[in-house]
Amino acid sequence: QHKVNISFSSFTGKMSGDGDIGSVMGFSGFGKKARTFDFDAIFEQTRRTAIERSQRVLGEFVLNHGKTKPDYDSSSGSDSDSDSELIGPPVPPQHAAQEDEDELVGPPLPPGYSGSTAHSDDDDEEEAQDDDDDDNPVKKIPDTHEITLQHGTKTVSALGLDPSGARLVTGGYDYDVRFWDFAGMDQALQAFRSLQPCECHQIKSLQYSITGDVILVVSGNAQAKVLDRDGFNVMECVKGDQYIVDMANTKGHTAMLNCGCWHPKIKEEFMTCSNDGTVRTWDLNSEKKHKSVFKPRSLQGKKVTPTCCTYSRDGKLIAAGCQDGTIQIWDRNLSVHTKFHCRQAHTPGSDTSCLSFSYDGMTLASRGGDDTLKTWDIRNFRKPVNVATGLTNYFSMTDCCFSPDDKLLVTGTSVKKDGGNGKLVFFDRGSFQRVYEIEVTNASVVRCLWHPKLNQIMVGTGNGLAKVYYDPVKSHRGAKLCVVKSQRKEKQAETLTQDYIITPHALPMFREARQRSTRKQLEKDRLDPKKSHKPEPPVSGPGRGGRVAAHGGTLSSFIVKNIALDKTDDSNPREAILRHAKDASENPYWVAPAYTQTQPEPVFAEESEEDEEADKEPEWKKRKI
Repeated sequence: QHKVNISFSSFTGKMSGDGDIGSVMGFSGFGKKARTFDFDAIFEQTRRTAIERSQRVLGEFVLNHGKTKPDYDSSSGSDSDSDSELIGPPVPPQHAAQEDEDELVGPPLPPGYSGSTAHSDDDDEEEAQDDDDDDNPVKKIPDTHEITLQHGTKTVSALGLDPSGARLVTGGYDYDVRFWDFAGMDQALQAFRSLQPCECHQIKSLQYSITGDVILVVSGNAQAKVLDRDGFNVMECVKGDQYIVDMANTKGHTAMLNCGCWHPKIKEEFMTCSNDGTVRTWDLNSEKKHKSVFKPRSLQGKKVTPTCCTYSRDGKLIAAGCQDGTIQIWDRNLSVHTKFHCRQAHTPGSDTSCLSFSYDGMTLASRGGDDTLKTWDIRNFRKPVNVATGLTNYFSMTDCCFSPDDKLLVTGTSVKKDGGNGKLVFFDRGSFQRVYEIEVTNASVVRCLWHPKLNQIMVGTGNGLAKVYYDPVKSHRGAKLCVVKSQRKEKQAETLTQDYIITPHALPMFREARQRSTRKQLEKDRLDPKKSHKPEPPVSGPGRGGRVAAHGGTLSSFIVKNIALDKTDDSNPREAILRHAKDASENPYWVAPAYTQTQPEPVFAEESEEDEEADKEPEWKKRKI
């Protein structure tokens, strides 16, 4: 007890030193101490070093120029700055004067420049022109160059670009989905993959997710699909029960899809709208059931069909354009009542083909089937802010989109066959004047997409073309990557040539002749029927070498043909069998040697009365063989 108290008091009395604590606790110490820095001393040392260096430079300057003090030091206007406090190399006198007068920052100005004089007229004009270019959004439209991607012969009804702008995906009325890789294409502009994910259904919409790893495919059937970047199936939405009246009780859509898009913030969520009168959100990880259901309703409370849908830029609102001309907007988390509702947005009975939110999230653009383009302020959703008319629209998926700087609004126009050229029309967002247009091709312009990173415009047309408009200066990557690659020459098939084995020490009789040219060797091998595996010509005549002649190359056709030509009369089977009895008795080979001991003389059945009666049957009762 006494020893413990003494040791504890000694421990508490020597808390100041690490060594003492270590000796009490039974170890040597707590390791290395952390280094401490005196910042004031470090700053003072740095300042003194800089002053000494400045004094050394000033001394060299005095020796070289024979002056005790530079001219610019007296005109500096501050008596507090002494020679010892100057840091850095000496400054030219004229530049020092300009620094004191105008406080200019940067490299020395050219001789003859005076800070007090105004700019020249040319400089004013150039600056004004630059300001006009910055203020005029038309100058930023990248339309100086274009490339054409041949999707097919039918309408390109869907376009999708991944967020990085590396890959383009197109879909059309020909059920095909084609993948285009700008970095992998050359001037031939060929798609690297083509597939039909939804069999015999037209493609309505294609869109990459915000991460770019999966693609939403909306087609004319009731089930949306999600593909990965290479076109392999990731998910297929479930189909609902079409015999249930309340669409909220079904797990999926029961009628043809019209549109679909990804959530702009949540990478696993997407939305679809259908002719069953619902807008449904889905989770990529649960394909068995939808996430939530939004049911558009008319003024009378009846079901209406949504023809297009979209998320707001922040993903908090869901907008749908309906066939009765209304635009209905819900809060994403409240699916019962609409947050904004405009009854007479477009003509009732027309298909609103596209809804698009501006990048600032305040303006909604709607492209109607009534040949109009309208903009809406969602804070005052009663009437449109601007309306443009005379924009022909024959398609239920004609696009409209905002420019990356949010100053222009773009849409396409439709034309009938041989009725002129489809145009890409640009409107100023503020004044809503038609400021620019591009004649694309002699067919309708259906899809348009202005990618903000690439600054390139993708257009899908009614004659199977996907055009990419770009500017070599203002655009980045994308189409610029593939137009600079020369087209690869098609190589002839080299599989026919046999490998040339070099055997320098082989005897002359076994040494192979050296190949002079691959092309000549290919031509020789093509003439050799064994090397080129030339197919045998069809057999003419009776047939030879085990091959059947002209009336078909199958064994069954040969047998049928011979049966049809067989006219031998086998009406009496007994006579037909005993026809070979003499040969069998004289030269037994198969059956007779087995019965030589048990039945040396063969016993045959005698003709019975039944057989005789059968022979007396009339001809028309006999079986025809």
